[in-house]
Amino acid sequence: MKFRCKIVSRGYAEGKALVSKEYISFLGGVNKDTGVIEAESELKGQTVANRILIFPGGKGSTVGTYVLLNLKKNGVAPKAIINRKTEPIIAVGAVIAGIPLVEVKDEKFFEIVKTGDRVRVDANGGYVELIK
Repeated sequence: MKFRCKIVSRGYAEGKALVSKEYISFLGGVNKDTGVIEAESELKGQTVANRILIFPGGKGSTVGTYVLLNLKKNGVAPKAIINRKTEPIIAVGAVIAGIPLVEVKDEKFFEIVKTGDRVRVDANGGYVELIK
């Protein structure tokens, strides 16, 4: 099932989804060395490493941009990020880290995608595909 998306940071990735209904702050929320989510949330203890990270959008400090860059440098970054609405902290972090980032406006996508589903992100062609 394919969904159109707005491209924020170009690239292509495919992998298992990690889905949160909560906004994420990378500063203090995600360990920059391990990729493990440390914030009190539904994803606490899980890793963003090599996952397609799906969440409504970012929150928090501008230092979150550098956390994304450090995740990439440490080999524990998400393969791609999908947001409903991307804010500048996440956008800049994804661009400088080379992480594909898109916005999906179709609420159906967020209703049906679950953690563990296979997802393809084509942030060159402008679509997200739920492979399941």
